[in-house]
Amino acid sequence: MGFRTKQIHAGVTPDPVTGAILTPIHQATTFVQDSVDEYMAKGYSYSRGGNPTVRAFEEKLTALEGGYDTTAYGSGMAATVAVLLGLLEQGDHIVVADVVYGGTYRFVDRFMRKFGVEVDFVDASDTSRVEAAMRPTTKLVFTESPANPTLKVTDLQAVSDIAHAHGAIHVTDNTFLTPYYQRPFELGADVIVHSTTKFLDGHNATLGGAVVVKTPELQEQIAFARISAGLVMSPMVAWLTLQGVKTLSERMDRQSANAMAVAEFLQGHEKVEYVNYPGLPSHPQHELSKRQATGFGAMVCFEVKGGVEAGKKLMDSIESPWTLAENLGQVESLITHPATMTHASIPVEERVKAGITDGLVRLSVGLEDAEDLIDALDRALGKI
Repeated sequence: MGFRTKQIHAGVTPDPVTGAILTPIHQATTFVQDSVDEYMAKGYSYSRGGNPTVRAFEEKLTALEGGYDTTAYGSGMAATVAVLLGLLEQGDHIVVADVVYGGTYRFVDRFMRKFGVEVDFVDASDTSRVEAAMRPTTKLVFTESPANPTLKVTDLQAVSDIAHAHGAIHVTDNTFLTPYYQRPFELGADVIVHSTTKFLDGHNATLGGAVVVKTPELQEQIAFARISAGLVMSPMVAWLTLQGVKTLSERMDRQSANAMAVAEFLQGHEKVEYVNYPGLPSHPQHELSKRQATGFGAMVCFEVKGGVEAGKKLMDSIESPWTLAENLGQVESLITHPATMTHASIPVEERVKAGITDGLVRLSVGLEDAEDLIDALDRALGKI
């Protein structure tokens, strides 16, 4: 099946009892068995270990990413935590991209170090730095491409090759581009992480995460971490996300086109210092983006002239259809100040070194008319 067909039909069938076209919400903790043998065969006993609604979503995402299997979680961070807890132990070393979601940075820096895991944060867009950071004890390389919020792009195939040459696993966060635009398994990755809260849901309705793996061994390790720590997705969230995924490709195409229009407008504005959007020829990894993805996504970042005060003025002046909020990937267009919102937990010196400056503005471009989005930005910039 093609991608659009799979996003609607994969993993789901009409309810065998009623014929309902939508997967039922199995809002139950407990599944009754008639015998011990049936308990072992049915696969569902307690929803922390598995739930039919959640399983339908997992099977759909497995089909879309082209993986072996998927586990779903209560949040994107829960998904990342399950990967790290499931695959690492004291004495291991990991290499992590210097620009990742702030929660990922925080958990790796404050908790994995405390558990005896050694960590190096490196600029993964420079693969020579990834190579230089590898050690005999390196167990895992964690990337995010495009990176949140600077939109730096990493060569996923090159990083996969480096990781595998050193006997390590390549884990990558595919939240920004989704399997519709980017196929990390085809670029050598071993594990794919998603915050399903973002584009897969797309409607500001759920909090969720997912991990898709390439092999049975990885599935066993990560699934064990999920059930042990209780990091599960709820049936209602799975059901809502199943509905959101059905329109993923159509939303991504429209949002990406809007993002390009907004980025081109900002690039020519006298009060904008610079714009980062992988679809712009001026983006440092524009050619790489064209090679390893089929679209550029809905995320744009830029810096206004005048630093943090100008950035705050822009935030305070922005009007509808933009909304000042932390989330991304939704049908509504959102504007965020990473230094004080999504990435506030990163030490200032590390944040600035990674390009997350005080005046950086992140846009998640939605489905509104591009002309309305541009007009509102132009009015807000005019007040600086």
